[in-house]
Amino acid sequence: MFNSLRQTARQRFLLAARLCISSMMTVSLNSLNSAAAADWPQHLGPSRNGISTEHGLLESWLAGGLPEVWRVAGGVGSSGLAIEGNRLVTMVERGGQQLVVALDAKSGRQLWEAPIGPGYENPQGNGPRGTPTIADGYVFAFSGDGILLVLEMSDGRIVWRHDTLRQHEGRAADYGMACSPLVVGELVIVTVGAPAATVVAYHRETGETAWTAGQGDAPGYSSPALLNVGGQTQTVVFSGAAAMGLVSDSGDELWRYPYVTDFGCNIATPLAIDGRVFLSAGENHGSVLLTLKPSGDTFDAEEVWESQGPKSVLRNEWQTSILWEDYLYGMDNVGGAGPITHLTCIEAATGKRQWQELRYGKGNLIAADGKLFISTLRGELVVARANPREYDELGRMTVLGPTRQAPAIANGLLYLRDDAEIVCLDVREAR
Repeated sequence: MFNSLRQTARQRFLLAARLCISSMMTVSLNSLNSAAAADWPQHLGPSRNGISTEHGLLESWLAGGLPEVWRVAGGVGSSGLAIEGNRLVTMVERGGQQLVVALDAKSGRQLWEAPIGPGYENPQGNGPRGTPTIADGYVFAFSGDGILLVLEMSDGRIVWRHDTLRQHEGRAADYGMACSPLVVGELVIVTVGAPAATVVAYHRETGETAWTAGQGDAPGYSSPALLNVGGQTQTVVFSGAAAMGLVSDSGDELWRYPYVTDFGCNIATPLAIDGRVFLSAGENHGSVLLTLKPSGDTFDAEEVWESQGPKSVLRNEWQTSILWEDYLYGMDNVGGAGPITHLTCIEAATGKRQWQELRYGKGNLIAADGKLFISTLRGELVVARANPREYDELGRMTVLGPTRQAPAIANGLLYLRDDAEIVCLDVREAR
């Protein structure tokens, strides 16, 4: 009995310590996000949730559309755009090579390019997939064939590189390695999907392996996120077979929730909703909101609500939904990667559908200043108010060719790319 009481006391102490550390990390994260609110330094922006905290953006559509600031040649690939200060970084493929490319964010002038490997070919599209991450003067990039690199932001010099699949005896995902590196403190974390290493963390400065976590899961195509859920800041990973929460500095598993999708096509990034975890996947799968209940040193993941299968309220294919003021706005794809996609709004706490814009078409989206900025597979940019009562479009214009990438917003400018060009538009309210 004494040992049992001592064990219970120890568990309570460890949980309290974790919550204290989580609180301090959250303060640090909030300070970082506040200081860099005008930047878009990684996949899905400052907090990896598709939301910019900028204000003063357009309130009405201009007669001639949004002013174009610059347009330059880019290259093939699905990599998104990362912006910090006056620099924009992305990955492209051209001339038979995968490249990390840095541009002047104000003019589009190329500053440098760094070859990171031979071209990557895949039936679902060629070129790199992941979005680079900018942190503390460095660029962290992950190629379509699983090469992880750290480069100097100033000139593109490669600091270190690892062939993660060879190192951990893994196999590339069927449609290419698509993870966008997550930087947490002194570590950079990527989903590898090797038999004995679903997730790998490396020391940022040296490139040495810090920890591995998970076994037997395919990598999927999602990117890990640092979320404050269950009262603890943790790294949440959505692999091809499950979601899991990890202690960021050790890789210790806190919880696991199986989520098997056809072809391992878990692509959307996990989101935090009032301390809970939201997951969604296409291939006719669906969505679920999880609550994490403490269980000793770990958590039990339990459904708050779920909506799965052909009649699900929301099936994100490759897009991450946007949480704006208690409502989720996202792309609901019908069937197994089928051609029909509805733009949908649901109440986050309940999963209740608010409205649906039928046959909207495939696209991607982010949010800022109460508006949704939507890119479509037809090359359009659409701006609509984040309105839970109805679809409220301000306007749309064709910007470039077909694109799957989401826009990025930084310092009042919106950036978007396809397989040929990178475009910058002014989205500030006219003065």
